[in-house]
Amino acid sequence: MEEFLRSYSRLCKESGAEPQEAVLQQLHQLPRGRLDLATQSLTVDTCRALGKLLQTEALLRELVLSDCMLSEEGATLLFQGLCTNTVVRLLDLKGNNLQAAGAEALGKLLRQNKSIQSLTLEWNHLGACEDAFATFCGGLAANGALQQLDLRNNQISHKGAEELALALKGNASLQQLDLRWNNIGLLGGRALVNCLPSNRTLWRLDLVGNNVPGDILRAVESQARTHILSKEVQHLREEKSKQFLDLMETIDRQREEMARSSRASAVHVGQLQEALNERHSIINALKAKLQMTEAALALSEQKAQDLGELLVAAEQEQLSQSQRQAKERRLEQQEAAEWESKLLRDLSAANEKNLSLRNQVDELERKVKSQQEQLFLTRQELTNTLAELKMRAVQAEERLDMEKRRSRQSLEDAENLRLKEVEHMTRHLEESEQVMQERVQRLEATRLSLEEELSRVKAAALSQRSQAEEELIKARSQAHREEQQHLAHLEDKLRLLVLARDEAQSACLQQQQKVVEAQARAGQLSLQVDGLQRRLEELQQELSNKDQEKVAEVNRVRVELQEQNGRLQAELTAQEALREKAAALERQLKVLARDHREALRDRESENASLREKLRLKEAEIARIRDEEAQRASLLQSAVLAYVQGVPPRALSPPK
Repeated sequence: MEEFLRSYSRLCKESGAEPQEAVLQQLHQLPRGRLDLATQSLTVDTCRALGKLLQTEALLRELVLSDCMLSEEGATLLFQGLCTNTVVRLLDLKGNNLQAAGAEALGKLLRQNKSIQSLTLEWNHLGACEDAFATFCGGLAANGALQQLDLRNNQISHKGAEELALALKGNASLQQLDLRWNNIGLLGGRALVNCLPSNRTLWRLDLVGNNVPGDILRAVESQARTHILSKEVQHLREEKSKQFLDLMETIDRQREEMARSSRASAVHVGQLQEALNERHSIINALKAKLQMTEAALALSEQKAQDLGELLVAAEQEQLSQSQRQAKERRLEQQEAAEWESKLLRDLSAANEKNLSLRNQVDELERKVKSQQEQLFLTRQELTNTLAELKMRAVQAEERLDMEKRRSRQSLEDAENLRLKEVEHMTRHLEESEQVMQERVQRLEATRLSLEEELSRVKAAALSQRSQAEEELIKARSQAHREEQQHLAHLEDKLRLLVLARDEAQSACLQQQQKVVEAQARAGQLSLQVDGLQRRLEELQQELSNKDQEKVAEVNRVRVELQEQNGRLQAELTAQEALREKAAALERQLKVLARDHREALRDRESENASLREKLRLKEAEIARIRDEEAQRASLLQSAVLAYVQGVPPRALSPPK
């Protein structure tokens, strides 16, 4: 509420008005969600500020503005702010003397607002202007949220009641309407009674203190009671139908469970029968396999005998082959020794040739060294000549300087001489450098040729040596490899024969073990078959017991269903009794309406007779007046005749 208070103060200052102290005090003390400004005289500026705040306020649920002496303009500003509000649920405008403009603003509010559920308008003058109240009723007809409406002491006439009845026909949310202490009268009461059947939500309508006859009040009360009873009957019907549907669902579920259990037991029995058949087929297969293993055992024994004979023949063949291989090995060793001696001779010749080549290489290296020394000496000479030339150039420059100091006249000559000498020296230097470079190039070429020849000689010697060594290694490895291959071949044959013998023996043992295992398995399977047969008998017994239990359960469920049907029948009879009571009430209502109509007709006939009597009395009074007038005229004529001396008989009117 602090934020609401600050906003209120700010809006008042923006509009150039001072905030009301009484309103500020009330705002300080307000609880959260409720704004109570009852008995506070609100000005137009305050109403304008509150209207602007209510457009965006999202915390207020209840707004109490009773006895605030709202003006038409202030109320209109407040209602404009509430048109866009979606939070306020309760609005109290009691005792604010709202009239035509207020009624129109309220009609607009009800047409646009979708959140107000309770509206109190007691002690106002909304019904004083029929057109404005019609606008209010139009907004009420379009509203879909209002549930309680208090219109006590609003000077509502029978025409306003008729407009209100039209609004109630179109309204679908109003539940309570208080119209006490107005001027609705007989016609307004009839209009409201006639609209009640069209409205399905209104269950309370107060018409006390409106000059409405008692029969109309009773009709309204009976209509409200019938509305409440119809709602209760409908609720009871829905409850009973729901209970009946639940009962049927439970019965269906029990039936499904029984069918499922029977199917499961049948499936289980079928599975057991299939398992028994499978065991029989397995036993037959094992018997056939046992016969096959016995035949295979006989064949394996025959194969073992054949393999023994083959083993003896293989051993004899192995002995003969080992003797032949020994002879071949001796011959190969002799050939290898001869080949090795030959290779050694070739190797010694290659070594001698290599030594001679090495000597040649040494000589070439010595020549290269001598040429390198000569090259070094020539380079030294070249450096010396260059240094000498530099010294001469320095000396020439010194002489030139001296000649410059001596005489300027001989400067040009000395310069020319110096230039010539320099050119001569440079040419000499260039020629000497070219000669030295050519000599160096020749020496380099000779050195390169010698190095190439040396590398070729070394490569040839190395290739010859490597070829000889490779041939020797190949010969040795070939002889050794052939011998190892022959031995490995013989060993493989011997190992294969031994493995074949071992496999035959192991196969015989395995066949014997399989025969023993098959016999044991056949005994176990026979025991299992006996156990399965006993289990099948037990399952059949259990199935019969379950069938008996299912029959008993079905009987029990039938008994329960019969009991529930009895209870439902009793409830239906009770509902029939309620319907009969409702019908009796309706008949009573019709009788009361008929009596009321008869009383009305009697009253109307009495009124007609009274009117006739009144008319006769009026006619008699008129006749008496005429007679009195005639008498007065006769008396006047008699007086005149007496005065004039005329006999009264002469003045009397003819008969």
